[in-house]
Amino acid sequence: MTAARRFVILGGGTAGWMAAALIAHRCRDHPISVTLVESPEIGIIGVGEGSTPQLKVFFDELGIAEREWMPACHATYKTGIRFAGWSDAPGFESYFHPFQSALDGHTAPTFYFHTRARRTGRDVAAHPDRFFLGARLAEARLGPVPGENFPFDLGYGYHFDATLVGQFLAAHATTKLGVRHVPRRVAGVRRDAGGAIAALVLDGGEEEIAGDFFIDASGFRASLIGEALGEPFESFAGNLFNNAAVALPGARDEGATSCETVSTALSCGWAWRIPLTGRTGNGYVYSSDFISADAAETELRRHLGLLDADVEARHLSMRVGQVRRSWVANCLAIGLAQGFIEPLEATALHIVHATLSGWIEALLADGFGPAHRDQFNAAIHARYEGIRDYIVCHYRMNRRDGDYWRANAEHDVLSDNLKAVMTYWFRGGELDAEVARLGIDRYYAPLSWHCLLAGYGQFPEAARLQPPEPDLPLADMAKIDRFIAGCALNFPAHDDLLAQLEEA
Repeated sequence: MTAARRFVILGGGTAGWMAAALIAHRCRDHPISVTLVESPEIGIIGVGEGSTPQLKVFFDELGIAEREWMPACHATYKTGIRFAGWSDAPGFESYFHPFQSALDGHTAPTFYFHTRARRTGRDVAAHPDRFFLGARLAEARLGPVPGENFPFDLGYGYHFDATLVGQFLAAHATTKLGVRHVPRRVAGVRRDAGGAIAALVLDGGEEEIAGDFFIDASGFRASLIGEALGEPFESFAGNLFNNAAVALPGARDEGATSCETVSTALSCGWAWRIPLTGRTGNGYVYSSDFISADAAETELRRHLGLLDADVEARHLSMRVGQVRRSWVANCLAIGLAQGFIEPLEATALHIVHATLSGWIEALLADGFGPAHRDQFNAAIHARYEGIRDYIVCHYRMNRRDGDYWRANAEHDVLSDNLKAVMTYWFRGGELDAEVARLGIDRYYAPLSWHCLLAGYGQFPEAARLQPPEPDLPLADMAKIDRFIAGCALNFPAHDDLLAQLEEA
């Protein structure tokens, strides 16, 4: 290949600048150019301020150390998500969903065995918090980076200011990776004779940005994939009811900095609480079919103790679903232009990175050709559906009262995969084997499915449980407790870890 390939990205924000940085980095040995065009008048939605461990993979690949980006983006560490109030089952009013790590091999099999024993009528310990180190670190507010003598790495994500991450990546991409930034409004699109995108037409109509490949990071507008190319959008509204959010920033929590996202069930959705170094991110994700925007804001303010506070709320609408194909002609959709699954598990940037990585790999494998396009589209479509099923399971398994929560628990718009998972759980089957057989462990591992279903107390009622048989090979829970407590001794206070980043 001799001709330079021109990549043009429409839209900035975290998704757009992730694309610019990753393309420039991955294709650095090829003759390419990367241009990002964004209107300085269009704001960034930035609903989510949390990530999965995939974001660490992204920064590690770019060679950006945590000490470089985390302080600049007010970031903190995240060991997982606590779900509070989603269940009224005694003893299961909240649970922690940890990120998976190598250390789990010492406790996860025991946890699986105990959940199966309880599902089949034995009165045994089966709450996930007791079995995993991530929950202990969150409870004690310890950072997830251990001392040098500890032989296991722990999976972790981050909390951050999404706007600052976008700005950081913009500076990195333009100054170190040679990305061209064009802060202009795009007035239209010029297509070639074959229907592919040939150029973005800038405001005024006299200037164009021509390219060979176009990345649509234009948000819910989907200016390229939707408006220009007409790719259909597949809504998930049939089984994911939430379509709106209200965000309300708060002061930084007093005391030690938390390292968990908290999702608290409210009347018609859930409230997020995300700890940053300088403030706390708060918001309420809800369904407008069950509550008005004004009532949702009032409920959130009451939940936060900010009914009379002079803090402006920000209201957002959400289009939940995905475009049928993410790669159409010479255009790739990412971020909100590609699709959106509500931020319950903070998967937005995870999907952005997975999409970009797979797309670049497919392009390079074919010499920047489309040979792998159908395979890529099928894989991304399946990823969205796999993540959607896990999110739907949260709502389907809730154990709360109220019209909204009953509607979520009673609807039957479920995929065959989700039906199979639920059937295996309630019939006492080996869920880890079934998750692997279905191939959905690529999206959420058996550990996650077990934590969700056990965390909401989806077991026979306590009065129906019987003492376990004497010969049942149950774990010595005192030993599990000592093991988790001993491992936790190798991890520093979260605030000490953050202070080390500031000093580096």
